[in-house]
Amino acid sequence: MSSPFSPADSLQDALQRHGITLPDDQVERLDRYCRTLWAWNEKLNLTRHTDYEKFVSRDVIDSLQAAALLDAGESVLDVGAGGGVPGVILAIVRPDVNVSLCESVGKKAEALAEMVRELELEVPVLPARLESVLEGHRFDVAVARAVGPMEKILRWMKGRWDRVERLLLIKGPKWAEERGAARHLGLLRDLELRKSAEYAMPGTESKSVILTIRPKGRGDSLSAAKKRT
Repeated sequence: MSSPFSPADSLQDALQRHGITLPDDQVERLDRYCRTLWAWNEKLNLTRHTDYEKFVSRDVIDSLQAAALLDAGESVLDVGAGGGVPGVILAIVRPDVNVSLCESVGKKAEALAEMVRELELEVPVLPARLESVLEGHRFDVAVARAVGPMEKILRWMKGRWDRVERLLLIKGPKWAEERGAARHLGLLRDLELRKSAEYAMPGTESKSVILTIRPKGRGDSLSAAKKRT
């Protein structure tokens, strides 16, 4: 199906339609990212969002919602980064956090590394599975979008919560079903899960959510530590 928007449609046009205002330098860099991503998409299957409207209504909105949940100075790992959403967008709109990209598929990791170089972003690309990355690195936040059902990433995280303070999962309207399946499998037994954001999916009657998952009791201890500082 062809896009309902004019070929002359710009990123700024799409942002304005959705009431999003960003600094000019960030819009320019996001535009460069779009064009670079779409060029790579002709060689690799990196995204289905190949016009500005889809890019903004899906990728940018999800990423901005996640960005609002990050604290300055935090280290953030994009798990299964694929074409770079949300990690690359987070690096552009939140230069005060330290983003890394985890991508286990070699060709996609190579494309990501080239995109990051072209965008002049200081964003490491880690070409390995999450389990391997966490053997040598520690992060304040892991964020995952479109990497499969909740139970999949919770299995990856099992026994590795000492390497990540909290997990942000960007999910669509079926998130409650995934939570039920994860609970049935006992994967949430020692974890707390809360809905940190809920927002409309433009063009649909559905909503997306961002879920925060962490070991039980960790949120209370972190809050106390922040109060002491």
